[in-house]
Amino acid sequence: QVTVRDALNQALDEELERDERVFLLGEEVAQYDGAYKISRGLWKKYGDKRIIDTPISEMGFTGIAVGAAMAGLRPVCEFMTFNFSMQAIDQVINSAAKTCYMSAGTIPVPIVFRGPNGASAGVAAQHSQCFAAWYGHCPGLKVVSPWSSEDAKGLLKASIRDDNPVVMLENELLYGVPFEISEQAQSKDFVVPIGKAKIEREGTHVTLVAHSRPVGHCLEAASILAKEGVECEVINLRTIRPMDIETVEASVAKTNHLVTVEGGWPQFGVGSEICARIMEGSAFNYLDAPAVRVTGADVPMPYAKILEDNCIPQVKDIIFAVKKTLNI
Repeated sequence: QVTVRDALNQALDEELERDERVFLLGEEVAQYDGAYKISRGLWKKYGDKRIIDTPISEMGFTGIAVGAAMAGLRPVCEFMTFNFSMQAIDQVINSAAKTCYMSAGTIPVPIVFRGPNGASAGVAAQHSQCFAAWYGHCPGLKVVSPWSSEDAKGLLKASIRDDNPVVMLENELLYGVPFEISEQAQSKDFVVPIGKAKIEREGTHVTLVAHSRPVGHCLEAASILAKEGVECEVINLRTIRPMDIETVEASVAKTNHLVTVEGGWPQFGVGSEICARIMEGSAFNYLDAPAVRVTGADVPMPYAKILEDNCIPQVKDIIFAVKKTLNI
């Protein structure tokens, strides 16, 4: 069993060792070992040139990282939380995402933007939003959102090796969670392909699609519903852009029902995109009921714990949505 934190640490260590063009920069990543200890031990091993502490200036160090990527290096740019990436969104979207296209493919920008995304616990509105839909909206970026340790390790390695800018949206509340990790995932050559979803649980009655932490909630809901004779198929999206809609379509063709689950806001969300794509494609003909979205509440995140709990999708909300869809 390996925690998500250790899986990310292993991935960084292996890629820094494999390719000397890779370097990590961000606030407190070096001497302090990372705000969340993701980069623990790396500064001691690789030194100041490869693990770089930056001032609290996202716009500045993101610009440096994007320029380094254009010049042939492979930076990993850590945001202490993706809420702070707003300071640097011009660098991420206008510089990183668009340059390869605008240069007719002559200037690739191989960079990874990573850090915790979505709601944490007790940090209120300015530190609790999910940026999957924001970044997933922009052509030129790839966007990944891991759930398990295997996802985290494999997707980070794949992102560092990719020649495109990749936004990797981790979840702070998952960092300390241990997951079983396969023999194969312990190899230094293990990568999870970007753009491929994973079926975490097979089922026949309803398809549940989620990414990041809500995947765990879906599996929990599926276990409870199984006792009532309802078999849920749980899909871990893994990648937001490019989205693996084929896996979702094949599942919907089998189960005839769809529920999407995410921690972000409802309007223009990841679930909205999945529902639209299903409606526009052949899988629509297989639906026996309207697709249902389970999302965060349409409000800035409150600070009070009881309100926060009611703003984030819980297992009971998923069970309610499934029963409503199946009309039971």
